[in-house]
Amino acid sequence: MQIDYPFHVSGSKTTATTTEEDHVRDLIEQVLFTAPGERVNRPEFGCNLMQIVFSPNSAELGAATQFLVQGALLQWLGSLIQLQQVSMASEDSTLHITIEYVLKQSQESRTVEFSRPI
Repeated sequence: MQIDYPFHVSGSKTTATTTEEDHVRDLIEQVLFTAPGERVNRPEFGCNLMQIVFSPNSAELGAATQFLVQGALLQWLGSLIQLQQVSMASEDSTLHITIEYVLKQSQESRTVEFSRPI
């Protein structure tokens, strides 16, 4: 069992825990939405995803953003997941990100989706 993210207390007044699969999903979310420099002891952690979404939209920016996300996920979670596909779309003022990956430990395929207002 792993500590759940975001940190909270369970109904039994202990630190909430989660499964290994959900923990990896939480880690992916942390990599995507943490800006480099935000963590004191790991200033390189994260990717600049939320900064890039304010740039003018173009096909080149979309490709660069996809490579940025893939690189960050492989750098920080490459020992836990085998990345299959990263896709992004913006709809109105919301960014939608879909990550397809395989858990290296169990060889299970997973797909997670995140949505954030921009």
